[in-house]
Amino acid sequence: MKQSILLDGPKFQITLKRLSQQLIENHGDFSNAVIIGIQPRGTYLAERLVQEIKEMTGVQVPLGILDITFYRDDFRMKGASPLAANSTVIDFIIEGKDVILVDDVLWTGRTIRSAMDAIQAFGRANRIELMVLVDRRFSRQIPIQPDYIGIQVDSIDSQKVIVSWKEVDDNDSIVLITEKK
Repeated sequence: MKQSILLDGPKFQITLKRLSQQLIENHGDFSNAVIIGIQPRGTYLAERLVQEIKEMTGVQVPLGILDITFYRDDFRMKGASPLAANSTVIDFIIEGKDVILVDDVLWTGRTIRSAMDAIQAFGRANRIELMVLVDRRFSRQIPIQPDYIGIQVDSIDSQKVIVSWKEVDDNDSIVLITEKK
């Protein structure tokens, strides 16, 4: 197995700051915007973005956490039980809001499609934007493209992209893993 570090240390932090600044440029005071992180690992990026924006502007952006387990098109195929589901915490109205949907890795597009289905249960958003830390751009099965990208990775399906978060993995990094044959 071969591991290539794509991003870590100061470059990881710079990427988070850049993404936060892009949001500030596009949303100003965030009076009509909310950030929603997709469970499980998109939540870490969403929380960091809200923290960075608050440090830079003093604005507390509403933060939601979205579980898509029951909206996935492969839910029954995986044999998952309701115990495998995470929680959804969206304690604000998204009707007419600009929703910034956040996930760590965009690969096939199926997770994002499921998230857009799940968000509809909370109202009709004015607009939905997508932010991802990693865009695996040549692996789409559904035509979904991010509005904000931390890093683009050209990888093949047999490779894995692993995002580590200091909150749960003790460090911030993005690693590309290739199985040796």
